[in-house]
Amino acid sequence: MSSLRMKSLLLTVVLLIVFLGIWEMVVQPPERTEALTEYELLIGGADQEARVPPPSKVIELAIQEIGNPFYDAGPNDKGIGIQLGYSLYRVLTGFFLAFLIAIPIGFLIGMSPLMYQSLNPFIQVLRPISPLAWMPLALFVIKDSELSAIFVIFICSIWPMLANTAFGVAGVREDWLKVASTHELSPLRTAFTVILPAAAPTILTGMRISIGIAWLVIVAAEMLVGGTGIGYYVWNEWNNLDLTSVIFSIVMIGLVGMLLDLLLSSAIRLVEYKE
Repeated sequence: MSSLRMKSLLLTVVLLIVFLGIWEMVVQPPERTEALTEYELLIGGADQEARVPPPSKVIELAIQEIGNPFYDAGPNDKGIGIQLGYSLYRVLTGFFLAFLIAIPIGFLIGMSPLMYQSLNPFIQVLRPISPLAWMPLALFVIKDSELSAIFVIFICSIWPMLANTAFGVAGVREDWLKVASTHELSPLRTAFTVILPAAAPTILTGMRISIGIAWLVIVAAEMLVGGTGIGYYVWNEWNNLDLTSVIFSIVMIGLVGMLLDLLLSSAIRLVEYKE
């Protein structure tokens, strides 16, 4: 490991410790010297629950939840592993369906100016629409909350992949295409042996953007449709005024999102062309 990486890792740990220490001190409840009134005794418990918890409480809950992530005690009491599993299933299903549609259409648009001019108006109209705006229509047409959430992920994932694929394909160096033409390669073989390797970093960048957006959207979608998933978990714990679980789930959302991003960023480094 390089010296710069060691220093940056050390600085990250120090900043995290400082942040947690300040948080721990700031949220501690003030000490009271006078006796509590009867009314305060009645509402004191609820007031205490409403306080922002210190990080020590969040860490304590995290150890407990991660120690048994797949417990199932009923519809409203499932482990964090089950909740994340449902969310990842929806995200990856919608993402894969978007991949199947976006990559071929992106190739078509990137290789054909005619198709670009024909499809671009539709793309420009549909792309800015918030994915969650499709949720009511999806629920009405599909009549299934699970499939509706997957459809919303599909909608939000398709545009970055499609745009980056088209951009990467259109940006392939002209001399490489001339070499393929000289060797009389068919369009299909040219696409797989010349264009795809050259455009792969740009395509994977689009996929990286898509997976990040999809993970953002699934949390909001699950808050709307309920049932299971990390978004529902956050909303359910908020309704229970369990802020410790809310903060823990927020941390888990961030960690899973970071892991998904790291996987695709590693894939990008593998296919990057270095002269």
